[in-house]
Amino acid sequence: MQEATYLLLNKLRTIYAEGEASNITDWVMEHLTGSKKAERMIYKNEAINSEEENQLYQYTERLMAHEPVQYVLNEAWFCGLKLYVDNSVLIPRPETEELVEWIIDGCRFPIDQLSILDIGSGSGCIAIALKRRLGKAEVWSCDLSTEALRVAKKNAETLGVDVNFIELDFLDVKQRTKLPFFDIIVSNPPYIAMQESKDMQPNVLDYEPSTALFVPDDDPLVFYKAIGDFASTHLKKNGSVFAELNEILGGKIAELFNARDFIAEIRKDMQQKDRMIKAVRRSDNSG
Repeated sequence: MQEATYLLLNKLRTIYAEGEASNITDWVMEHLTGSKKAERMIYKNEAINSEEENQLYQYTERLMAHEPVQYVLNEAWFCGLKLYVDNSVLIPRPETEELVEWIIDGCRFPIDQLSILDIGSGSGCIAIALKRRLGKAEVWSCDLSTEALRVAKKNAETLGVDVNFIELDFLDVKQRTKLPFFDIIVSNPPYIAMQESKDMQPNVLDYEPSTALFVPDDDPLVFYKAIGDFASTHLKKNGSVFAELNEILGGKIAELFNARDFIAEIRKDMQQKDRMIKAVRRSDNSG
């Protein structure tokens, strides 16, 4: 087992930094053997069986082609929840966990009357995490991608939560007007301009779904405009909009919401980058 671990680690060191190579190795070996690191150390001199050896070879080939370990193993963790992921959805990020916590920390509604819309389901991570924590709330989630919704529904079923997933093109005004009213609207929309792709790592650029990452260079705020317009007509009194954002566009996104009669607040993430925004309607805060 130790020999297999070192073989994988030494290969990964050629394309990843030491810490990341070590973390990926631990994750793969735990997935492969079903044993935590401490247990593997006890039995370090035991060899892996032929089936595990063959599986490890396949994993290594994919990892050395810069495929993210989450796709290789079909698993990712988000807010303490183990999710199924494949390359039809984005890999959930720790920064998005902070967005979920911000929503929960500020939740002042009677939970059994609370309605939430998550725009851009992806793996379902946001909607599922909110439903797990705010069990009596009604949670909706929409996505344009049939394949993404397949993954999101699979995760909701596995984790035993009831989320109303619907296939919908949110940029289509007619489609989104069919949605009801909500107390909280949340989204981690596409927000990376195509011109920024030249600075991105191959494990993201070559494998994660581009439609969930990129927006046109000439209209990088397209999703925030749609969210702002929808919130103006479909947000209940004292409701809030929460969204993840591209740090270089934070000021413009705040201006966009302020121009729609919202009060916008930008919050930094754990890396001290402007990463998320909250917007509440100005009229709901008067008097």
